[in-house]
Amino acid sequence: MRKLFTSVMLAGWWLYALPSAAQLDCTVVVNTPEDQLMLAVNGADGPQDQVTALDQYAAAHADSKFMPCVNNFYTTAYLKLNNFDKAVEYGEKDIAANAMDVNLMLNLLKSYVGAGKASDTAFDVINKIPKQVKVETSTGRPAKMSDADWAKAQQDTATQVKDDRAYAEYAFFQLLPRVTEPAKRVQDLDAFMQAYPDTTNVGQVNYQYFVAYEYAGNPAKADEYGEKAIAADPNNVEYLDAVANDYANRQTNLDKASEYAKKVLELAPAAKKPDGATDEQFKTTQNNILGLAHVTLGYVEYQGATKTRKVAGAIQELKAAAELLDANPELQAKALYLLGNACEFEYPPNHKAAVEALTRAASLQSSFKAPSAELLAKVKKAAHMK
Repeated sequence: MRKLFTSVMLAGWWLYALPSAAQLDCTVVVNTPEDQLMLAVNGADGPQDQVTALDQYAAAHADSKFMPCVNNFYTTAYLKLNNFDKAVEYGEKDIAANAMDVNLMLNLLKSYVGAGKASDTAFDVINKIPKQVKVETSTGRPAKMSDADWAKAQQDTATQVKDDRAYAEYAFFQLLPRVTEPAKRVQDLDAFMQAYPDTTNVGQVNYQYFVAYEYAGNPAKADEYGEKAIAADPNNVEYLDAVANDYANRQTNLDKASEYAKKVLELAPAAKKPDGATDEQFKTTQNNILGLAHVTLGYVEYQGATKTRKVAGAIQELKAAAELLDANPELQAKALYLLGNACEFEYPPNHKAAVEALTRAASLQSSFKAPSAELLAKVKKAAHMK
């Protein structure tokens, strides 16, 4: 008999998708169709040639017990080709047949992330990773293995387990925002926490709960998890920005909204560019973060000026926001709409500045387009009457 592991070791680039013997037995007998397939796969010049070899085998041996292994290899080959839909198609065949394997599951998750597919199966795979990792790494110490070799093997296993779980958690946070139904997001978060009770991403989990409950219109829960997220990661500008904006929009805690937004303005300029991000991408992200903080502060200032009609502080903040948010039409339009309101609200009204701001807001494709146009017409009428 020829074990697939030996063949794969000779073709190193295929090792990436080697299935574990714990679940998939891909041992082949010499001079069988399966042996010929693996020789063709391991000798292929690239993943497209591998797909061709797999196609030929599948066409001739569709009922073979070796097909779970074939599906596994299809998944890896199509992932290497960036054909994520095909990779998902074949990977899910094994999942449906309960042919679990950590490498298959990770390749499938990479395909889900690449395709942007947040399906129930995707989350089910994520939640099964910890258990499957434990199954495949629960092996006893081999006979005659030295203490040093055993210690090294355990260390290597621990590192691999950590990496496997880390990618599964990464995939979860990449896919969760694609779940559009708030209640479903909460369910997915609950299931994730059952599978990963020891996650180190507590702040991110709480932040995603905050987002889900905010969308669901459950402000009490949103506040609870927003504060938990900030408590877990006090200097995370994304959390601070979002929670501050939520407090301001609902006018529930303007003091904290102001506190958190000001902290964003202190922290964001000193943030380090993430690995892999271009200077332009990083600048855009920073501008959006800073712009939202200025919008929040402008709105808080505006609310505080309802009696005094002194809105100079609000106008200053909203002007700063509008200049920073060129890459975000929705937020920029919000800043300009609020700016138009503030200019018209001050005493005496600054019709000209209000018209300029509202004209810009009405020109942008956003949820503020119609309200801006409506207010613009009223301001123009008031200015003409004067």
